[in-house]
Amino acid sequence: MPQVKIIAKNFMDMVASLTARDLNKLYENPFICEAILRSLPPLAKKYVFQMLYIDGAIPAKTMEEWVLPDGFTKHKVAIDRLVQLRLFSEEKKKETTYRLNSTFQSNLQKHLINGGALPREPMPSGITARLPTLEDLEAYAIGQWECFLLQLISSAQAERPTNFSSSMMKVFQRGLLIQRDKEAPRLTESGFQFLRIYLQFPGVASDILFSGFSASKFLRVPVFDSLERGINQADLISFLLELSFHVAGEAYNLNTLSEIQRSMIKDFADLGLVKLQQGRKESWFIPTKLATNLSMSLTDSSARKEGFVVVETNFRMYAYSTSKLHCEILRLFSKIEYQLPNLIVGAITKESLYNAFENGITAEQIRLWESDLNRVEMTPAHYYEEFPSRDVFEAACDYARDRSGLLWEDSKKMRLVVNAEIHMHMREFLRGQNK
Repeated sequence: MPQVKIIAKNFMDMVASLTARDLNKLYENPFICEAILRSLPPLAKKYVFQMLYIDGAIPAKTMEEWVLPDGFTKHKVAIDRLVQLRLFSEEKKKETTYRLNSTFQSNLQKHLINGGALPREPMPSGITARLPTLEDLEAYAIGQWECFLLQLISSAQAERPTNFSSSMMKVFQRGLLIQRDKEAPRLTESGFQFLRIYLQFPGVASDILFSGFSASKFLRVPVFDSLERGINQADLISFLLELSFHVAGEAYNLNTLSEIQRSMIKDFADLGLVKLQQGRKESWFIPTKLATNLSMSLTDSSARKEGFVVVETNFRMYAYSTSKLHCEILRLFSKIEYQLPNLIVGAITKESLYNAFENGITAEQIRLWESDLNRVEMTPAHYYEEFPSRDVFEAACDYARDRSGLLWEDSKKMRLVVNAEIHMHMREFLRGQNK
């Protein structure tokens, strides 16, 4: 297989991290197939449509002829993405070939030909109470989301009492916070990355739920403790993607949800993905833009928010914001001096940066101050070279990577370094390759 390494930058990277079994379960839903198709790079979409009605495998060399020579890099990115999502299965016999996932292929064909309808329709306006406007709904969503983040990093600063489920808070805290003996919990590097991305892309907070966690192996922790509550991770992702096809601001009857979906909807409401309302006889949920924009890519520059922080050459800082969450995030690496109704004033000092470095927060602009705190981290490892062939080298890399033991590789000179924990397994694997 190509050397594909999944780094969770957005929701679709989380989808790519699922097992083949769970992905095939997702691909049984035509709407999920459409959501996945939307998320693909343009060239990858082209390949899917070209192979949609081809039952056999296509040689890799044939696919390379579909693009101009200067488009090979985009071709490689497209193939890697399709393999990550297991939309393409790679077969190596006499030559490398690619075959479209049969479950995805069949359901996308049906969806394109017959169309489809969501399992629920908006409720008639005569049944529902006065629904919030889109502006009110957006304010609610951002308020819920920021209150949740503020509760995570500084519960004392929360503007109102919260009722976030303890299981959900614990799961996020495991990935975002660290606590040493007799010390207050502190934000980890992944936690700071999580908050930093939110400041850049506030309109795609639902996508950010799954960003910045790969470094702390957070993706291995089921979101919202889903396994502890008997919820399969594929069911969770399927429901989230299904919500992205609903209309923001419309009301949908809670009785149309399955038992599993009803157990998840309260957590979604806590995070601002939906708003719950109760009528005289019926109850309903109203999706917000955080849910309907779920599959939006974080690389979309149109989603980026203009900066609001001004830093002078003497490192004095002015942040134009009314958000207490923004103030707490800035406090992680600066000294806040005072706060006006719409202005936060502080300074970036050496002491505030030392505190940030202890939490794993770094930046290129302050590397000089960081350097005197850097330490070398020693990891027991084993070095491999002089592989008999490139196939054996690539197989060894894949073997180590699949076991999270690949520390370094040099494909040009066929050298690699693996964690000492998998050394004995690697030796047995290489002996089998040499027979």
